[in-house]
Amino acid sequence: MSRHGHAFIDRALYLPKSWADDPLRLKATYVPNDIGFATKPRLAMWMIARAVASGVPFSWVAADSVYGVGEIEGDLRRLGKGYVLGVASAHVFRSWGKKRLFAGTAAEIVKTLDPSDWQRLSAGEGTKGPRLHDWCYLELADLDADEFNEASHGLWTRGLLIRRNITDGEFAYFTTWCPAGTSIETLVNVEGHRWSIEDSFETAKNEFGLDHNETRSWHGWHRHVSLVMMAFAMMAAIRLQANQSTPKKTKPVPGKCRPCSSAGRSRRSVE
Repeated sequence: MSRHGHAFIDRALYLPKSWADDPLRLKATYVPNDIGFATKPRLAMWMIARAVASGVPFSWVAADSVYGVGEIEGDLRRLGKGYVLGVASAHVFRSWGKKRLFAGTAAEIVKTLDPSDWQRLSAGEGTKGPRLHDWCYLELADLDADEFNEASHGLWTRGLLIRRNITDGEFAYFTTWCPAGTSIETLVNVEGHRWSIEDSFETAKNEFGLDHNETRSWHGWHRHVSLVMMAFAMMAAIRLQANQSTPKKTKPVPGKCRPCSSAGRSRRSVE
C-alpha cells in the first residue's frame, strides 16, 4: 500500500484445529506434511516476516482485534515496526512515567476522559467523503527501542488510541507502538488504512471472484487466490495510469513559429 494505490502481496490459508488434527483429511486435500495448526496472528506474522525478508518497505502494521495482541506486539517491536492493533474493550492498559496515569480496562479508562481529550479527525477518504470520528490518544509509557531491536534507537511510545463513532457513540480501542512524538493524526491515518484492506477484499470478491472458490485441495486454493491477487494488482496499475493527469496543452504564442523538422527535405536534396 502506498500513495499510488494498494494491492495484495501475500496470502495464507487458515486451517482450523479440527483440520490440522485430522491426518486423513489433510492427506485427501494434499496439504503438505509440514503444515500444522497456526493461529491467525501467527499466520499474519509469517506474512509480515516474508515481507521483511523480501525487502518490502513499510513502517506500520494495522490490524483489527481478530489478530489479538501479546505475541504479535512483541514480534513487531523486535522487527522495529510501529503498529495500531485493535483490542477488545476488556483489554487492560496501565501507564507509567507519565504525568497523567491510567489503569484499567479500555472501557473503564474511556469513562474517565474529559470532553477536551477528544479530537474530530478524518481517517481518510471514503466513498462518501472524509471518514470523520472523534479520537483520543493516551500515551502510556516511553521505552528504549533498542530493548527490542538493536537497529532501532531512541524512545518509542506505548499508547492507547480510542475511536468514538459520531453517530451512535460506539467505541473502538487500539493498542499502539510508535516513535516518541508521533502525532495522533499519524496514528489515525494508519488505522484508517485498514479501510483500504476491507475495500480490497470487497472488490476482489465482486470483480475477480475471490469468494467463488470451489477448489478441494491445498494447491487449488493457493492457485485461485494467487490468480485473483495478480488480477487485482494489474487493475491497480491500470487505475493508476488512467487517473494520472494528462499534461496541459500549451497555447501557441502569436507571431511565433512552431519548431519543425526539415530532416526529410534535406535528405532528399542531398540525394
